[in-house]
Amino acid sequence: MTLFLLVLLAALVFEYINGFHDTANAIATVVSTKVLTPRQAIVWATFWNLFGALMGTAVASTIGKGLVDTNYVSMATVLAALLSAIVWGLFTWWLGLPSSSSHALVGGLCGAAMGSASGNWAVLKWSTGLWPKIVLPMMASPLLGFIGGALIMLVLTALLHKTTPRLVALIFGKAQLVSAGFMGYSHGSNDAQKTMGIIALALFTGTQSGAFAGLPDWAGFLHTPEFVVHKWVMYTCALTMAAGTAAGGWRIIRTMGHKMVKLQPVHGFAAETTAAIVIHGATTLGIPVSTTHVISTSIMGVGATKRLSAVKWGLVGKIVWAWVLTLPVTGLLGYGVVTLLHKFGI
Repeated sequence: MTLFLLVLLAALVFEYINGFHDTANAIATVVSTKVLTPRQAIVWATFWNLFGALMGTAVASTIGKGLVDTNYVSMATVLAALLSAIVWGLFTWWLGLPSSSSHALVGGLCGAAMGSASGNWAVLKWSTGLWPKIVLPMMASPLLGFIGGALIMLVLTALLHKTTPRLVALIFGKAQLVSAGFMGYSHGSNDAQKTMGIIALALFTGTQSGAFAGLPDWAGFLHTPEFVVHKWVMYTCALTMAAGTAAGGWRIIRTMGHKMVKLQPVHGFAAETTAAIVIHGATTLGIPVSTTHVISTSIMGVGATKRLSAVKWGLVGKIVWAWVLTLPVTGLLGYGVVTLLHKFGI
């Protein structure tokens, strides 16, 4: 029971970090275009993140039972996965790089599961889970974000070429409130579910191993003989992510909202709308896509329509390296941490 409480604490810490680490996903564009002040944008994003987090559990199911063989998962496995993701999230936040909290969690879980299975690759559900739900979307979603952002921006440019800049700014200053809300909603609906899945996996593992045996009747809500995401897990994760979002991740907001490309309200609208559509589609399919990758490439695609030199490609290169390294680094961390935990008899 003590180990489960540590897992639950680590999961909520990860969810909180995910909230302030990925705040930039929802508000960087609306802040950079000065449609909302940073504080106003955070309140707006927090509300929609909370609302979105309560919508469905398809992504949670993918994380909890679709990626690794649960027969090799213990409380130590889940704890190692979470600790790995927390370390990577804090490290990239400190560097101001918008890395993927989703892929950090997936990498940590896969590495920890392999460590628990003594390096057996068969523990990974490659053909039914990792390839179609993680690796393929990891490659496709940034492309969809970049191409979609560019196309929407080109269409808007064609439609508005006779409209005065002042009127365009006025219209899309209002429209961006809607697109920012949609982005916050889609981010909450996808990202919050990942931690829900991890907690549900821990509850299922604890029930199977007998960790909750002998608990008083009031603790019956912990028993999970079949993998399911309980309502209390949904509400806890949603509120924790909302709290993290409210804290704000200013380092990453500056990177995405000010350093990558200079945006006007119409550009922000195009980027947010593109990203929100891609993320919402992934959530509907139960795919834990990286919201960071999608919004970042949507901003790049929108910026590239102005001129290729408008995007600061040197900074983009650093961001992409963080993306590439996330899965292998957290996988190695997860493997190492779970091996260490096992050596201490955990």
